[in-house]
Amino acid sequence: MQHLHRIGWSSLAVILSLSAIMTTAATAKPFTYVNARFGQSCTFPDDIFDKPMPEPENGDGQQWLSADGASLTCSGIYNVDNDTPKGFVDEQKASTEPGYKVTYSKTGKNWAALSGTKDGNIFYERRLFGKDDIIRTVWIEYPAALKAKYDPLVGAIAKSLRGP
Repeated sequence: MQHLHRIGWSSLAVILSLSAIMTTAATAKPFTYVNARFGQSCTFPDDIFDKPMPEPENGDGQQWLSADGASLTCSGIYNVDNDTPKGFVDEQKASTEPGYKVTYSKTGKNWAALSGTKDGNIFYERRLFGKDDIIRTVWIEYPAALKAKYDPLVGAIAKSLRGP
């Protein structure tokens, strides 16, 4: 079930950053989604990602679609394989899945970020590896023709991903 998250200073900074980035989209406003099951949250312009899809029965996250073919997913999973940021990135870079190619990756102590192409679309993924053995993810995918619109948004959206 969706519910709003009490906004702290770091979340406020992300919201202000999103607001500044979206000056070209005058009607865009930030919305913060908080997942009841795993506690992950992310902030994004709900005037762009304005079609929420039904939350799955297991309650692990939610997806939103845009009118122009983009999608945003904020979800969580149990880290049953004891995956690490580096292990995740290495596995994705080595993927032989047709139509999937990682063109950018970066890792930190408890996070990983990837970008690339998947079936002709551009994707950006950020994962947080929590001490509670939960991996929290934000995935943004959009048509390559809309790169100029979405590239300025994905960094702030991805950095807004939080866990408890």
